[in-house]
Amino acid sequence: MTNEPMNCLSLHKMEPKKILLVEDEEHLLKTIQLNLELEKYAVAIATNGFEALKEFRKSDFDLIILDVMLPEMNGFDVCEEIRRENTKVPVLFLTAKGSSSERIQGLKLGADDYLTKPFNLEELLLRVEILIRRSNPKAKSEELTDYFFGNNEINFITYQIKDVNGNKSDITKREIALLKLLITRKGEVVSREEILDAVWGADAFPSSRTIDNYILAFRKYFEKNQREPQHFHSIRGVGYKFTD
Repeated sequence: MTNEPMNCLSLHKMEPKKILLVEDEEHLLKTIQLNLELEKYAVAIATNGFEALKEFRKSDFDLIILDVMLPEMNGFDVCEEIRRENTKVPVLFLTAKGSSSERIQGLKLGADDYLTKPFNLEELLLRVEILIRRSNPKAKSEELTDYFFGNNEINFITYQIKDVNGNKSDITKREIALLKLLITRKGEVVSREEILDAVWGADAFPSSRTIDNYILAFRKYFEKNQREPQHFHSIRGVGYKFTD
């Protein structure tokens, strides 16, 4: 038996995020549902406005994806009713019409985002992820306390690291925030826009080169060979990824 540190992540088991999907077009409903479930979301479905409200009142959802053109009760009326009972759950409208007047109407009723059909599924999934994270931004990050990979250690409470050479040092709050984001999304490509929003905030305007400099610093800390990184990867034109 060796004393080498094990790869481990101090995270509690998390329940899947719950999404209410309201869409009357059967093929599109099944396609979106399948893709959401592949991303490990728990999905409830409804095909008309009255059914949507019935499902909404059964459970606490992390997001509602709501088609505008629904039978019996349109999406705008459904959203208005939801907002009378819950002002916090994010609502993403889907619509076949892309007019600015419709978007304004939806936003006035309390929608958080708007996607016009036909849309790219990858874009939909990205918007879903961002809306859920924004509505509960501390859910993942608060559970992460320390992390071990290879000979490296990160303590997210004390802001202290042990690097690939065994040296201990303190790093900045922003470095910790970026490490935490990348590690909680281990194996996923995190876009520059997501990083800037989560780590710097909507009111700051750093360049993408700023993130590159942080990634270079992480490689100096944690990589045996900085030119052939095993953990901190730049995905050209897309974003960054951490692998263990």
